Amino acid sequence: KPLVLGGSHGRETATARGVTIMIEEALAASGIPLKGARIAVQGFGNAGSFLAKFMHEAGAKVVAISDVHGALYDPEGLDIPHLLDKRDSFGAVTNLFKNTLTNGELLELDCDVLVPAAIENQITADNASRIKARTIVEAANGPTTLEATHMLHDRGVLLVPDVLASAGGVIVSYFEWVQNNQGYYWSEREVEGKLHAMMVRGFQDVYELHRTRRVDMRLAAYMAGVRRTAEAVRYRGWV
Repeated sequence: KPLVLGGSHGRETATARGVTIMIEEALAASGIPLKGARIAVQGFGNAGSFLAKFMHEAGAKVVAISDVHGALYDPEGLDIPHLLDKRDSFGAVTNLFKNTLTNGELLELDCDVLVPAAIENQITADNASRIKARTIVEAANGPTTLEATHMLHDRGVLLVPDVLASAGGVIVSYFEWVQNNQGYYWSEREVEGKLHAMMVRGFQDVYELHRTRRVDMRLAAYMAGVRRTAEAVRYRGWV
């Protein structure tokens, strides 16, 4: 909601901020520097456009973006500020260019990080074997099927699942609720600092389970959530 009605600073960009943090953590875990990393983003809506902006500002190469009309690709990195400026009232920009790719072709590009930030069921058993990215960070809800998740995990692809990667928006909505309850509102820097701390802690917990239990990150995320709930139930004496 608007700030004047009790909204929180940082809510509009929260999902993209959270995905940005997950990309940073995932690349660090793989020993890859963010600066110069090749990022492909399927989707150029709220999450995808802000994410592309943040990645560009951090020195990464955003090599591909897409909208409903198609995808743009440049192995040397796209001019993200220019593309953001040229979007129409519906958020589309690729229709201004010739020689575009399809959204399906974007998914199979050679890149360091692939971010599905559009719609569900984009990576399936049909195309999982052709995915070249070594890291996938899900900004959309359910962009990768369970079968594809298993296939990618077996190939050694690090997939940060939507339940973790896109949690930034939910977290800052929680921050908004906290601020409303206490009647005290935080600056944007405070919100982003608290979001960063919570997202990093979440990644580390899930990644540790992924590493020690040898399961994919999606299952590790659910294991972490169920374990936390089970511990709370036990401490309350319900079991």
